[in-house]
Amino acid sequence: MVYLMICVPIIMAGLSMLFPSNRFRPWLIPVAAIFHSSCTGYVLYRPELCKVNSWLILDPLGKIILITVSVLYLFSSFYTVGYLKYRMDRSNRVFTACILAFIGMITLVIWSHHLGLMWVAIEGTTLITAPLIYFNRSKKSIEATWKYLLVGSVGIALALLGTFFMAYSSMKGGLEATLSYEVFIKNAASLSKPWLHAAFILLVVGYGTKMGLAPMHTWKPDAYGEAPGIVGVILAGGMTSGAFLALTRFYHICNAAGETQFSSKLLIFMGLFSMAVAGIFMVSQRDFKRMLAYSSIEHMGILALGLGIGAPALFGTIFHVITNAMTKGVLFMSAGNIHRAYASKNTDQVMGAIRRLPLSGTLFLIGFIAITGSPPFGPFISEFSILKGAFESGNFWSAGLFLFFLLIVFIGMGITVLKVVYGNVPNDIVNTEYKDGFLTGAPVLLFLAVVIMLGIYIPEPLKIYLNDAIVFLENK
Repeated sequence: MVYLMICVPIIMAGLSMLFPSNRFRPWLIPVAAIFHSSCTGYVLYRPELCKVNSWLILDPLGKIILITVSVLYLFSSFYTVGYLKYRMDRSNRVFTACILAFIGMITLVIWSHHLGLMWVAIEGTTLITAPLIYFNRSKKSIEATWKYLLVGSVGIALALLGTFFMAYSSMKGGLEATLSYEVFIKNAASLSKPWLHAAFILLVVGYGTKMGLAPMHTWKPDAYGEAPGIVGVILAGGMTSGAFLALTRFYHICNAAGETQFSSKLLIFMGLFSMAVAGIFMVSQRDFKRMLAYSSIEHMGILALGLGIGAPALFGTIFHVITNAMTKGVLFMSAGNIHRAYASKNTDQVMGAIRRLPLSGTLFLIGFIAITGSPPFGPFISEFSILKGAFESGNFWSAGLFLFFLLIVFIGMGITVLKVVYGNVPNDIVNTEYKDGFLTGAPVLLFLAVVIMLGIYIPEPLKIYLNDAIVFLENK
Protein backbone atom coordinates (compact mmCIF):
# COMPACT_ATOMS: atom_id res chain seq x y z
CA MET A 1 0.00 0.00 0.00
CA VAL A 2 2.79 2.44 0.87
CA TYR A 3 4.29 1.96 -2.59
CA LEU A 4 0.99 3.04 -4.11
CA MET A 5 0.79 6.08 -1.81
CA ILE A 6 4.26 7.16 -2.90
CA CYS A 7 4.38 6.10 -6.54
CA VAL A 8 0.87 6.85 -7.83
CA PRO A 9 1.05 10.64 -7.20
CA ILE A 10 4.55 10.75 -8.71
CA ILE A 11 3.37 8.84 -11.79
CA MET A 12 0.40 11.20 -12.05
CA ALA A 13 2.86 14.10 -11.87
CA GLY A 14 4.63 12.69 -14.90
CA LEU A 15 1.34 12.19 -16.72
CA SER A 16 0.29 15.76 -15.96
CA MET A 17 3.32 16.98 -17.91
CA LEU A 18 1.83 15.23 -20.96
CA PHE A 19 -1.76 16.30 -20.30
CA PRO A 20 -2.67 18.87 -22.99
CA SER A 21 -5.48 20.85 -21.36
CA ASN A 22 -4.50 23.74 -19.12
CA ARG A 23 -8.10 23.89 -17.91
CA PHE A 24 -8.64 20.26 -16.89
CA ARG A 25 -5.09 19.34 -15.86
CA PRO A 26 -5.48 20.67 -12.25
CA TRP A 27 -8.31 18.18 -11.62
CA LEU A 28 -5.64 15.48 -11.42
CA ILE A 29 -4.70 16.94 -8.02
CA PRO A 30 -8.05 16.18 -6.29
CA VAL A 31 -7.99 12.72 -7.86
CA ALA A 32 -4.57 12.07 -6.33
CA ALA A 33 -5.70 13.59 -3.02
CA ILE A 34 -8.78 11.37 -2.78
CA PHE A 35 -6.67 8.33 -3.63
CA HIS A 36 -4.06 9.24 -1.00
CA SER A 37 -6.68 9.90 1.68
CA SER A 38 -8.37 6.58 0.89
CA CYS A 39 -5.05 4.75 1.20
CA THR A 40 -4.34 6.54 4.48
CA GLY A 41 -7.68 5.46 5.91
CA TYR A 42 -7.14 1.89 4.73
CA VAL A 43 -3.66 1.67 6.28
CA LEU A 44 -4.93 3.04 9.59
CA TYR A 45 -7.76 0.48 9.50
CA ARG A 46 -5.29 -2.35 8.77
CA PRO A 47 -2.41 -1.96 11.29
CA GLU A 48 -0.60 -4.98 9.84
CA LEU A 49 0.12 -2.85 6.75
CA CYS A 50 2.07 -0.28 8.80
CA LYS A 51 5.32 -2.23 8.50
CA VAL A 52 6.62 -3.11 5.06
CA ASN A 53 10.28 -3.74 5.92
CA SER A 54 12.98 -2.25 8.17
CA TRP A 55 13.16 0.85 5.94
CA LEU A 56 9.45 1.65 5.61
CA ILE A 57 7.41 1.67 8.82
CA LEU A 58 4.45 3.83 9.79
CA ASP A 59 5.03 4.31 13.53
CA PRO A 60 2.53 6.00 15.91
CA LEU A 61 4.06 9.47 15.43
CA GLY A 62 4.13 8.96 11.68
CA LYS A 63 0.40 8.20 11.77
CA ILE A 64 -0.31 11.65 13.24
CA ILE A 65 1.78 13.38 10.59
CA LEU A 66 0.26 11.27 7.81
CA ILE A 67 -3.30 12.10 8.91
CA THR A 68 -2.41 15.79 9.10
CA VAL A 69 -0.75 15.95 5.70
CA SER A 70 -3.43 13.83 4.02
CA VAL A 71 -6.32 16.01 5.26
CA LEU A 72 -4.35 19.17 4.47
CA TYR A 73 -3.67 17.98 0.95
CA LEU A 74 -7.25 16.83 0.36
CA PHE A 75 -8.80 20.21 1.23
CA SER A 76 -6.03 22.11 -0.54
CA SER A 77 -6.42 20.10 -3.76
CA PHE A 78 -9.85 21.53 -4.50
CA TYR A 79 -8.72 25.04 -3.63
CA THR A 80 -5.83 24.59 -6.08
CA VAL A 81 -8.27 23.89 -8.89
CA GLY A 82 -10.18 27.07 -8.01
CA TYR A 83 -6.98 29.09 -7.80
CA LEU A 84 -5.60 27.90 -11.13
CA LYS A 85 -8.96 28.70 -12.74
CA TYR A 86 -8.15 32.36 -12.10
CA ARG A 87 -4.60 31.93 -13.41
CA MET A 88 -5.34 30.79 -16.94
CA ASP A 89 -2.96 33.50 -18.15
CA ARG A 90 -0.06 31.08 -17.77
CA SER A 91 0.64 27.36 -18.08
CA ASN A 92 0.04 25.31 -14.93
CA ARG A 93 1.84 22.24 -16.25
CA VAL A 94 4.87 22.43 -13.94
CA PHE A 95 2.82 23.75 -11.02
CA THR A 96 0.38 20.83 -11.22
CA ALA A 97 3.17 18.27 -11.58
CA CYS A 98 5.03 19.61 -8.55
CA ILE A 99 1.90 19.69 -6.38
CA LEU A 100 1.20 16.07 -7.33
CA ALA A 101 4.76 14.90 -6.70
CA PHE A 102 4.87 16.63 -3.31
CA ILE A 103 2.36 14.31 -1.64
CA GLY A 104 4.33 11.29 -2.82
CA MET A 105 7.64 12.60 -1.48
CA ILE A 106 6.27 13.79 1.87
CA THR A 107 4.66 10.35 2.30
CA LEU A 108 8.10 8.80 1.81
CA VAL A 109 9.46 11.12 4.52
CA ILE A 110 6.74 9.97 6.92
CA TRP A 111 7.25 6.24 6.32
CA SER A 112 11.06 6.28 6.27
CA HIS A 113 12.75 4.48 9.16
CA HIS A 114 16.08 4.61 7.38
CA LEU A 115 17.64 7.97 8.22
CA GLY A 116 19.43 8.19 4.89
CA LEU A 117 16.25 7.53 2.92
CA MET A 118 14.43 10.10 5.03
CA TRP A 119 17.11 12.68 4.20
CA VAL A 120 16.77 11.94 0.48
CA ALA A 121 12.99 12.31 0.68
CA ILE A 122 13.18 15.65 2.51
CA GLU A 123 15.65 16.95 -0.05
CA GLY A 124 13.20 15.76 -2.70
CA THR A 125 10.43 17.89 -1.21
CA THR A 126 12.74 20.91 -1.41
CA LEU A 127 13.46 20.43 -5.11
CA ILE A 128 9.81 19.75 -5.91
CA THR A 129 8.44 22.80 -4.11
CA ALA A 130 10.98 25.29 -5.48
CA PRO A 131 9.19 25.74 -8.87
CA LEU A 132 5.94 26.43 -6.98
CA ILE A 133 7.46 29.53 -5.39
CA TYR A 134 8.45 30.84 -8.83
CA PHE A 135 4.94 30.46 -10.30
CA ASN A 136 4.30 34.21 -10.52
CA ARG A 137 7.58 34.64 -12.43
CA SER A 138 8.47 38.06 -11.04
CA LYS A 139 11.87 39.36 -9.97
CA LYS A 140 10.92 38.93 -6.34
CA SER A 141 9.67 35.39 -6.85
CA ILE A 142 12.87 34.25 -8.58
CA GLU A 143 14.87 35.85 -5.77
CA ALA A 144 12.72 34.04 -3.20
CA THR A 145 13.16 30.74 -5.06
CA TRP A 146 16.93 31.02 -5.13
CA LYS A 147 17.07 31.99 -1.47
CA TYR A 148 14.85 29.02 -0.64
CA LEU A 149 17.13 26.67 -2.57
CA LEU A 150 20.42 28.09 -1.27
CA VAL A 151 19.47 28.32 2.39
CA GLY A 152 17.65 24.98 2.23
CA SER A 153 20.65 23.34 0.56
CA VAL A 154 22.99 24.52 3.30
CA GLY A 155 20.57 23.25 5.92
CA ILE A 156 20.08 19.87 4.31
CA ALA A 157 23.86 19.51 3.86
CA LEU A 158 24.34 20.05 7.58
CA ALA A 159 21.57 17.52 8.23
CA LEU A 160 23.46 15.00 6.09
CA LEU A 161 26.65 15.67 8.03
CA GLY A 162 24.74 15.24 11.27
CA THR A 163 23.34 11.94 9.99
CA PHE A 164 26.89 10.75 9.28
CA PHE A 165 27.95 11.84 12.77
CA MET A 166 25.05 9.86 14.18
CA ALA A 167 26.22 6.77 12.31
CA TYR A 168 29.78 7.35 13.51
CA SER A 169 28.57 7.60 17.11
CA SER A 170 27.46 3.97 16.82
CA MET A 171 30.87 2.94 15.47
CA LYS A 172 32.67 4.76 18.29
CA GLY A 173 30.34 2.98 20.71
CA GLY A 174 31.56 -0.39 19.47
CA LEU A 175 28.55 -1.08 17.25
CA GLU A 176 28.22 -1.54 13.52
CA ALA A 177 27.62 1.61 11.49
CA THR A 178 23.92 1.95 10.75
CA LEU A 179 21.29 4.43 9.65
CA SER A 180 18.35 2.38 10.90
CA TYR A 181 16.11 4.35 13.26
CA GLU A 182 15.02 1.22 15.11
CA VAL A 183 18.61 0.02 15.62
CA PHE A 184 19.59 3.43 17.01
CA ILE A 185 16.74 3.30 19.53
CA LYS A 186 17.57 -0.26 20.52
CA ASN A 187 21.30 0.43 21.04
CA ALA A 188 21.06 4.08 22.09
CA ALA A 189 22.80 3.52 25.42
CA SER A 190 25.97 2.41 23.62
CA LEU A 191 26.27 5.46 21.35
CA SER A 192 29.29 7.70 21.76
CA LYS A 193 28.01 10.74 23.67
CA PRO A 194 30.37 13.41 22.19
CA TRP A 195 29.56 12.33 18.64
CA LEU A 196 25.87 12.09 19.51
CA HIS A 197 25.93 15.67 20.84
CA ALA A 198 27.70 16.94 17.71
CA ALA A 199 25.26 15.06 15.50
CA PHE A 200 22.20 16.45 17.28
CA ILE A 201 23.44 20.05 17.01
CA LEU A 202 23.98 19.66 13.27
CA LEU A 203 20.62 17.96 12.85
CA VAL A 204 18.78 20.69 14.77
CA VAL A 205 20.39 23.30 12.52
CA GLY A 206 19.81 21.22 9.37
CA TYR A 207 16.23 20.13 9.85
CA GLY A 208 15.52 23.33 11.79
CA THR A 209 16.28 25.15 8.53
CA LYS A 210 13.57 23.13 6.80
CA MET A 211 11.17 23.92 9.64
CA GLY A 212 12.11 27.60 9.59
CA LEU A 213 13.50 27.91 13.12
CA ALA A 214 15.41 31.13 13.77
CA PRO A 215 18.09 32.06 12.86
CA MET A 216 17.81 29.64 9.90
CA HIS A 217 14.45 31.14 8.93
CA THR A 218 15.64 33.70 6.37
CA TRP A 219 14.10 31.88 3.39
CA LYS A 220 10.58 31.87 4.83
CA PRO A 221 9.44 35.52 4.59
CA ASP A 222 10.47 35.76 0.94
CA ALA A 223 9.17 32.34 -0.07
CA TYR A 224 5.82 32.67 1.68
CA GLY A 225 5.48 36.28 0.62
CA GLU A 226 5.99 35.64 -3.09
CA ALA A 227 4.45 32.18 -3.53
CA PRO A 228 0.72 31.65 -4.16
CA GLY A 229 -1.34 31.15 -1.02
CA ILE A 230 -1.85 27.46 -1.71
CA VAL A 231 1.91 26.96 -1.75
CA GLY A 232 2.09 28.64 1.66
CA VAL A 233 -0.38 26.05 2.96
CA ILE A 234 1.74 23.18 1.63
CA LEU A 235 4.97 24.61 3.02
CA ALA A 236 3.66 25.78 6.40
CA GLY A 237 1.41 22.80 7.08
CA GLY A 238 2.97 19.97 5.10
CA MET A 239 6.71 20.31 4.58
CA THR A 240 7.40 21.76 8.04
CA SER A 241 5.46 18.87 9.61
CA GLY A 242 7.72 16.43 7.77
CA ALA A 243 10.83 18.29 8.93
CA PHE A 244 9.52 18.30 12.51
CA LEU A 245 8.99 14.54 12.29
CA ALA A 246 12.64 14.12 11.22
CA LEU A 247 13.85 16.28 14.10
CA THR A 248 11.65 14.36 16.55
CA ARG A 249 13.24 11.08 15.45
CA PHE A 250 16.66 12.33 16.50
CA TYR A 251 15.27 13.76 19.72
CA HIS A 252 13.89 10.28 20.43
CA ILE A 253 17.34 8.75 19.89
CA CYS A 254 18.94 11.25 22.29
CA ASN A 255 16.21 10.59 24.82
CA ALA A 256 16.78 6.83 24.55
CA ALA A 257 20.52 7.41 24.99
CA GLY A 258 19.94 9.23 28.28
CA GLU A 259 20.85 12.63 26.82
CA THR A 260 17.44 14.22 27.32
CA GLN A 261 18.83 17.16 29.29
CA PHE A 262 21.25 18.09 26.51
CA SER A 263 18.69 17.90 23.71
CA SER A 264 15.98 19.61 25.77
CA LYS A 265 18.08 22.68 26.57
CA LEU A 266 18.96 23.20 22.91
CA LEU A 267 15.37 22.76 21.72
CA ILE A 268 13.94 25.07 24.39
CA PHE A 269 16.45 27.78 23.46
CA MET A 270 15.75 27.42 19.73
CA GLY A 271 12.02 27.45 20.35
CA LEU A 272 11.98 30.59 22.47
CA PHE A 273 14.47 32.35 20.19
CA SER A 274 12.26 31.62 17.16
CA MET A 275 9.22 33.00 18.96
CA ALA A 276 11.15 36.13 19.91
CA VAL A 277 12.38 36.75 16.36
CA ALA A 278 8.90 36.20 14.95
CA GLY A 279 7.37 38.61 17.47
CA ILE A 280 9.90 41.34 16.69
CA PHE A 281 9.37 41.18 12.94
CA MET A 282 5.59 41.01 13.23
CA VAL A 283 5.45 44.42 14.88
CA SER A 284 4.62 47.04 12.21
CA GLN A 285 4.64 44.40 9.46
CA ARG A 286 2.86 45.85 6.43
CA ASP A 287 3.06 42.81 4.14
CA PHE A 288 0.36 40.48 5.43
CA LYS A 289 1.73 37.42 3.60
CA ARG A 290 5.18 37.94 5.12
CA MET A 291 3.39 38.30 8.44
CA LEU A 292 2.08 34.76 7.97
CA ALA A 293 5.65 33.60 7.35
CA TYR A 294 6.69 34.98 10.73
CA SER A 295 3.65 33.31 12.25
CA SER A 296 4.94 30.01 10.88
CA ILE A 297 8.36 30.70 12.41
CA GLU A 298 6.65 31.34 15.74
CA HIS A 299 4.73 28.08 15.63
CA MET A 300 7.76 26.05 14.64
CA GLY A 301 9.34 27.59 17.72
CA ILE A 302 6.36 26.44 19.78
CA LEU A 303 6.84 22.89 18.48
CA ALA A 304 10.56 22.97 19.34
CA LEU A 305 9.79 24.38 22.79
CA GLY A 306 7.16 21.73 23.49
CA LEU A 307 9.48 18.95 22.35
CA GLY A 308 12.26 20.35 24.55
CA ILE A 309 10.02 20.46 27.62
CA GLY A 310 9.46 16.75 27.16
CA ALA A 311 6.91 14.29 28.48
CA PRO A 312 4.54 16.74 30.25
CA ALA A 313 4.15 18.75 27.02
CA LEU A 314 4.22 15.97 24.43
CA PHE A 315 0.45 15.78 24.04
CA GLY A 316 0.21 19.51 23.34
CA THR A 317 3.24 19.41 21.03
CA ILE A 318 2.01 16.57 18.84
CA PHE A 319 -1.53 17.97 18.85
CA HIS A 320 -0.13 21.37 17.82
CA VAL A 321 1.22 19.84 14.62
CA ILE A 322 -2.39 19.19 13.62
CA THR A 323 -3.95 22.43 14.86
CA ASN A 324 -1.21 24.59 13.37
CA ALA A 325 -1.49 22.92 9.95
CA MET A 326 -5.28 23.23 9.82
CA THR A 327 -5.25 26.88 10.95
CA LYS A 328 -2.55 27.73 8.43
CA GLY A 329 -4.94 26.42 5.80
CA VAL A 330 -7.50 29.03 6.87
CA LEU A 331 -4.98 31.87 6.96
CA PHE A 332 -2.96 31.26 3.80
CA MET A 333 -5.97 30.53 1.62
CA SER A 334 -8.00 33.52 2.79
CA ALA A 335 -4.87 35.69 2.50
CA GLY A 336 -4.37 34.43 -1.05
CA ASN A 337 -7.94 35.38 -1.93
CA ILE A 338 -7.47 38.87 -0.49
CA HIS A 339 -4.19 39.29 -2.35
CA ARG A 340 -5.88 38.31 -5.60
CA ALA A 341 -8.74 40.76 -5.06
CA TYR A 342 -6.48 43.73 -4.28
CA ALA A 343 -3.44 42.79 -6.39
CA SER A 344 -1.36 43.89 -3.39
CA LYS A 345 -0.03 42.52 -0.10
CA ASN A 346 0.67 45.87 1.51
CA THR A 347 -1.62 47.24 4.21
CA ASP A 348 -1.31 50.69 2.63
CA GLN A 349 -3.41 49.41 -0.28
CA VAL A 350 -5.26 46.51 1.34
CA MET A 351 -8.00 47.73 3.70
CA GLY A 352 -11.65 46.94 4.20
CA ALA A 353 -11.27 43.31 3.13
CA ILE A 354 -14.33 42.31 5.10
CA ARG A 355 -16.35 44.63 2.82
CA ARG A 356 -14.56 43.82 -0.41
CA LEU A 357 -14.54 40.05 0.26
CA PRO A 358 -16.97 39.27 3.11
CA LEU A 359 -16.13 35.56 3.25
CA SER A 360 -12.35 35.71 2.92
CA GLY A 361 -12.09 38.84 5.08
CA THR A 362 -14.09 37.20 7.86
CA LEU A 363 -12.13 33.95 7.62
CA PHE A 364 -8.82 35.82 7.72
CA LEU A 365 -9.92 37.56 10.94
CA ILE A 366 -11.14 34.31 12.51
CA GLY A 367 -7.93 32.57 11.45
CA PHE A 368 -5.91 35.24 13.26
CA ILE A 369 -7.96 34.73 16.42
CA ALA A 370 -7.46 30.97 16.17
CA ILE A 371 -3.72 30.92 15.43
CA THR A 372 -2.95 33.24 18.36
CA GLY A 373 -4.29 30.64 20.78
CA SER A 374 -7.75 31.94 21.56
CA PRO A 375 -10.64 29.65 22.58
CA PRO A 376 -12.63 27.82 21.32
CA PHE A 377 -10.15 26.89 18.60
CA GLY A 378 -7.72 23.98 18.37
CA PRO A 379 -4.48 25.97 18.89
CA PHE A 380 -5.78 27.11 22.29
CA ILE A 381 -5.90 23.48 23.48
CA SER A 382 -2.46 22.59 22.11
CA GLU A 383 -0.73 25.77 23.32
CA PHE A 384 -2.38 25.59 26.74
CA SER A 385 -1.23 21.95 27.05
CA ILE A 386 2.35 22.99 26.27
CA LEU A 387 2.15 25.81 28.81
CA LYS A 388 0.75 23.42 31.41
CA GLY A 389 3.56 21.00 30.66
CA ALA A 390 6.15 23.75 31.15
CA PHE A 391 4.81 24.52 34.62
CA GLU A 392 4.54 20.84 35.57
CA SER A 393 8.16 20.22 34.56
CA GLY A 394 9.42 23.22 36.53
CA ASN A 395 10.35 25.28 33.45
CA PHE A 396 8.89 28.45 34.94
CA TRP A 397 11.15 30.85 33.03
CA SER A 398 10.30 29.11 29.77
CA ALA A 399 6.59 29.29 30.59
CA GLY A 400 6.84 33.00 31.39
CA LEU A 401 8.74 33.80 28.20
CA PHE A 402 6.30 31.64 26.23
CA LEU A 403 3.39 33.75 27.47
CA PHE A 404 5.27 37.00 26.88
CA PHE A 405 6.16 36.15 23.28
CA LEU A 406 2.59 35.01 22.62
CA LEU A 407 1.44 38.45 23.76
CA ILE A 408 3.94 40.22 21.48
CA VAL A 409 2.84 38.10 18.53
CA PHE A 410 -0.83 38.74 19.28
CA ILE A 411 -0.29 42.51 19.34
CA GLY A 412 1.96 42.62 16.26
CA MET A 413 -0.16 40.27 14.20
CA GLY A 414 -3.38 41.91 15.35
CA ILE A 415 -2.32 45.36 14.15
CA THR A 416 -1.67 44.06 10.63
CA VAL A 417 -4.78 41.88 10.44
CA LEU A 418 -7.10 44.63 11.65
CA LYS A 419 -5.66 47.02 9.06
CA VAL A 420 -6.39 44.49 6.33
CA VAL A 421 -9.87 43.54 7.48
CA TYR A 422 -11.40 46.79 8.67
CA GLY A 423 -11.60 50.31 7.27
CA ASN A 424 -12.78 51.56 3.91
CA VAL A 425 -11.77 50.00 0.61
CA PRO A 426 -9.30 52.43 -1.06
CA ASN A 427 -10.66 54.16 -4.13
CA ASP A 428 -7.41 53.81 -6.07
CA ILE A 429 -7.02 50.01 -5.84
CA VAL A 430 -6.69 47.90 -8.96
CA ASN A 431 -10.12 46.58 -9.90
CA THR A 432 -9.46 42.87 -10.30
CA GLU A 433 -13.17 41.95 -10.21
CA TYR A 434 -12.24 38.92 -8.11
CA LYS A 435 -14.98 37.43 -5.95
CA ASP A 436 -14.98 34.45 -3.61
CA GLY A 437 -16.04 31.29 -5.40
CA PHE A 438 -17.06 27.85 -4.23
CA LEU A 439 -13.70 26.18 -4.85
CA THR A 440 -11.75 29.03 -3.24
CA GLY A 441 -14.13 29.40 -0.30
CA ALA A 442 -15.43 25.96 0.67
CA PRO A 443 -11.99 24.43 1.46
CA VAL A 444 -11.23 27.35 3.80
CA LEU A 445 -14.53 26.75 5.60
CA LEU A 446 -13.66 23.06 5.93
CA PHE A 447 -10.31 23.93 7.51
CA LEU A 448 -12.07 26.29 9.91
CA ALA A 449 -14.62 23.62 10.81
CA VAL A 450 -11.79 21.23 11.73
CA VAL A 451 -10.04 23.92 13.80
CA ILE A 452 -13.25 24.64 15.72
CA MET A 453 -14.00 20.95 16.22
CA LEU A 454 -10.51 20.28 17.60
CA GLY A 455 -10.99 23.13 20.08
CA ILE A 456 -14.25 21.70 21.36
CA TYR A 457 -13.97 17.96 20.91
CA ILE A 458 -11.11 15.63 19.98
CA PRO A 459 -12.48 12.49 18.28
CA GLU A 460 -11.76 9.33 20.24
CA PRO A 461 -9.71 7.64 17.46
CA LEU A 462 -7.50 10.73 17.26
CA LYS A 463 -7.01 10.67 21.04
CA ILE A 464 -5.86 7.07 20.77
CA TYR A 465 -3.38 7.95 18.02
CA LEU A 466 -2.07 10.90 20.05
CA ASN A 467 -1.60 8.78 23.17
CA ASP A 468 0.10 6.05 21.14
CA ALA A 469 2.52 8.64 19.76
CA ILE A 470 3.34 9.86 23.26
CA VAL A 471 4.00 6.34 24.50
CA PHE A 472 6.14 5.70 21.42
CA LEU A 473 8.34 8.77 22.08
CA GLU A 474 8.68 7.97 25.77
CA ASN A 475 9.76 4.41 24.98
CA LYS A 476 13.49 4.00 25.57
